[in-house]
Amino acid sequence: MCRNSFGFAAFLAAALFGNAPASGQAAAEQAQPRTVDIAAHVAEASQRFGIPVQWIYAVMRTESAGRIGAVSSAGAVGLMQLMPGTWARQRARFGLGPDPFDPRDNIIAGASYLRELYDSYGIPGFLAAYNAGGGRYEDWRDRGRPLPAETRAYVAKIAPMLQAGGAATVVASASPVQPVRLSWTQGQLFAVRADAPADASGSFAAAAPPTSVPASSAPLNGLFAPVSGSRRQ
Repeated sequence: MCRNSFGFAAFLAAALFGNAPASGQAAAEQAQPRTVDIAAHVAEASQRFGIPVQWIYAVMRTESAGRIGAVSSAGAVGLMQLMPGTWARQRARFGLGPDPFDPRDNIIAGASYLRELYDSYGIPGFLAAYNAGGGRYEDWRDRGRPLPAETRAYVAKIAPMLQAGGAATVVASASPVQPVRLSWTQGQLFAVRADAPADASGSFAAAAPPTSVPASSAPLNGLFAPVSGSRRQ
């Protein structure tokens, strides 16, 4: 009787605790963050739309901190933080899939939109338009309506990340394709101060960009810090 009781107790202990190490290992694996290699998607978007890869990485770092599933309080989604209307338009235009969080499709949509804004507004207006929307930027440019403080701070923060050695190379959209050298010292960066004096053209005084790209604009892989801040149009 005692021998049978001991055998049953040993069997019960094995049943209860025998799989504990495996379960603990599975839990540890599940706790690790999921990472996705986005380098190929960024390279594809850069080549397809003729913009430097550091522009795309800088936008992702500033907009979503590299979080694939980022959603802002205004409803912008994904790595490039696209508003639903912008996503729908770019998705239809480039035959993208139904998931706005898909890393490749979100990067393609965001990079194509960035290129469109660059063609429309130049440097650094395309950055302000990406943050505040084309309409808000045009209101500032054409009618002198102040840009949000968030947008001015956004441009001041991201513009140095987009710079490489004082200049950026962009492939012209017109055929035949020709590289265009654009000096950031010729582009006017919006001052963070709302009361910064404007010149005769209505532009804020230019800020001298740094001479090298910060380490923070290095390629991102996978998921990073949570997204913060609100979004536009």
